[in-house]
Formats: sequence, C-alpha cells, structure tokens
Amino acid sequence: MGFIETPPRRILATLALAVLAGASAVHAADVSLAGVFGGKAVLVIDGGAPRTLAPGARSPEGVKLLSVEGDRAWVDIDGRRVQLRIGENVASQRSAETSASVIHLNADQQGHFSADGSINGVPMKFLLDTGATVIAMDRNQARRAGVDLSRAEAMRVQTANGVVRAWRVRLASVKLGSVTQANVEAAVMDAEMPQVLLGMSFLNRMDMQRNGQVMTLRQRF
Repeated sequence: MGFIETPPRRILATLALAVLAGASAVHAADVSLAGVFGGKAVLVIDGGAPRTLAPGARSPEGVKLLSVEGDRAWVDIDGRRVQLRIGENVASQRSAETSASVIHLNADQQGHFSADGSINGVPMKFLLDTGATVIAMDRNQARRAGVDLSRAEAMRVQTANGVVRAWRVRLASVKLGSVTQANVEAAVMDAEMPQVLLGMSFLNRMDMQRNGQVMTLRQRF
C-alpha cells in the first residue's frame, strides 16, 4: 500500500473559512462571515449552521445584518456595530467554559474545500484531501516552514502523475483556523504542488460532518 493514497480527482477549491468556538451565553458569542452573494451575507453564529441574511434581517440569535459591501459585511451584535471580512470571526461575549473548536468550510461548485492555515507558524494554503494518508507538501513549502530534510526518511510515493521521490517528516505544528495540532506526520514531495494537501494525519484527529455545501470539523483531541 502506498504511503499516500491519491484521490480519483484533485481537490480544487477557493472558498472562505469560518472558524469559531461554541459558548453557553444566551446571546451570540461568535459570528463569522462565511461568504457573500446577491447582496446577502452568509453568517456562522455560535457554531451553528450557516445563515443567509439580507440587509436589515436579524438572526434568531439576535445578530442583525446592516449592509454588504464587496467581501465585507456590517453586522449589529448585541448593539455593537462590527465589520467582518470573509473568513473573519468576532466574539461579543464568551463563557469561561467553551466546547471543542469547530471549523466550517464552504464547498465550491464541485464540492471541494480549501482554507488558509499555517505550518510551524508559516502561512499556507490547504486543500482538504481525505484521500491523502498524511499532509503532503512540496520542497519549497517545506523550506518556507523550516522543515529539515537532512535526516528525513526517503521513500517513493505513487501520485496521480506517477511515482515521485518523497521524505517522511514530522511537523511541529499545523494550524487550521482555531485548531492547532502538534507533531503531525507529513510527506515532502519532490514535485511542485500549488497548495498543501491537508491529509488524514491531521483530519483523523477531527470529527468530520458534511451537510450540503458545508463541512464541519470538530476537534476531538
């Protein structure tokens, strides 16, 4: 069995990431802007399902959409006027005890997902890839993240483009939204990759649930 199982089709997606942690307060504690379309805004509130609001509408949690301008939206949260960009999150109030971190990813028209994150504190573009056994990146991405290949185990990996040389490594930290995982297994590929494949060495620490065009990832440990 290959170290990385290549999916039947390459994931290609560019949509926003909404990240928040749930809270027990009665009013909205966390609000994220997941997307905008047709003059409306898609908000994720307190870790719930995305809500599409038109300007002037108010959600059951009490969040009112004031206006939409390009990739931004103005909202009223508990009487406070706040501007959000796509992917941004704002907290109005939070209880001392919060639930596990939750990440909401919106799918593109092909049903694929992508998100911004970081490896070893260095910003990276991730493609969600449940067909990859581990996180996969190219040598340039690894160099940016300070990954040392001098003592890494060399191997050969079967990909959609044939067999390529690779190195087995451990990443000190991988961050996606509010979730940071330590000591994550990865493979550095001797082939150019436009984005990092976020494989199962990260995802198998999460509970994954898809509801229509929204993928919810909930941190388990």
